[in-house]
Amino acid sequence: MSAELLNGSRLAQRVRSQIRKKLKKLTFTPGLAVVQVGTDPASTLYIKHKQRDCEKVHFHSEVHRLPADITQESLVQQIEMLNTRSDIHGMLVQMPLPDHIDNEAVIDTIVPHKDADGLNPVNLGNLLINREGVTPCTPTGIIRLIELTGEKIEGRHAVCIGRSPLVGKPVGLMLLNRNATVTYCHSRTVDLRVEAQKADILVVAIGKSEFITADMVKPGATVIDVGINHVDGRAVGDVKFEEVKEVAGFITPVPGGVGPMTRAMLLENTLKLAIGG
Repeated sequence: MSAELLNGSRLAQRVRSQIRKKLKKLTFTPGLAVVQVGTDPASTLYIKHKQRDCEKVHFHSEVHRLPADITQESLVQQIEMLNTRSDIHGMLVQMPLPDHIDNEAVIDTIVPHKDADGLNPVNLGNLLINREGVTPCTPTGIIRLIELTGEKIEGRHAVCIGRSPLVGKPVGLMLLNRNATVTYCHSRTVDLRVEAQKADILVVAIGKSEFITADMVKPGATVIDVGINHVDGRAVGDVKFEEVKEVAGFITPVPGGVGPMTRAMLLENTLKLAIGG
């Protein structure tokens, strides 16, 4: 029997509907600013999707497009200007940035109460001590998708394959905060297959197309595929979907799984920042 599909697109629609209802009670319009450095095509496409999402929930949105050769100092000044604007409640800097820019310094410049991506050290620090406020968008979307299964997180064994500060590390912390037993796996893990097979909840975020095969998955597991890899003109995940869906209990598709929820959580974070909590 095939796994039940965790439809991120449908869940994201539900989140946007809830946001629109909450918006009716506000006397102002939440504002989201995106800063783009350079003209990376993938980044441009992502930003276009984010703008459309803002339109769907009637947020104010603006994109600040800066040249690829901008200096670190000028980029920081742009962010500091946005920090002071009362009509901008949330902001993010679209990654990746050019090599000459210090990513961490840029993220540090965004004040925590306008950090729509939830990546400022203050917000990540709060996550570490189980005081979740504004949390990173992709991990938050993953938690919502896991909750969609109706199965409890507490007491289950979660395995995160990938330890990036954007996805792997924070989603592991969020699962730990919900009383899962968490294992992190990465490129230095000895016998990854054995570790993966232990997972009741398997989160895969490594950027390797169809890396996870059916023999690495525990029967009935919830499998969350964060990867988006372009192979022969189509998007595929880090999980070999057709194989794994015959073993897993629940699985996210690519596309249409984690991606739409990441963007929906960006809207939710912006609203949270706008209303002060």
